[in-house]
Amino acid sequence: MKKNIVILTCVYLFFFTPGVANASGPLEKLGRGIVNVLISPLEIPKGMGDLGMFTGMTWGVLKGTFNVVKRSVVGIYEVISFPVPVPKDYEPILTDPETLLKK
Repeated sequence: MKKNIVILTCVYLFFFTPGVANASGPLEKLGRGIVNVLISPLEIPKGMGDLGMFTGMTWGVLKGTFNVVKRSVVGIYEVISFPVPVPKDYEPILTDPETLLKK
């Protein structure tokens, strides 16, 4: 039991401390990729909202669908390639925003 608590504490400190969470590296790239894959379906309502009421129902859905595919493909790529520093220094591929959770 004590061993499990120690292991869980170490994992928590490793993954969720501010120093690691803000560092640009493979773990941030992995997390960014996972978030992009999981949150990508929210691009459809975002695309609809960006273009307004009437335009959003047509072009917004198409724009959102395109962005779902784009964000999912980039997310899968980042999850698969997270140990490799490509692009340079683990920089995000998407920058507008790099995830839907960031502004």
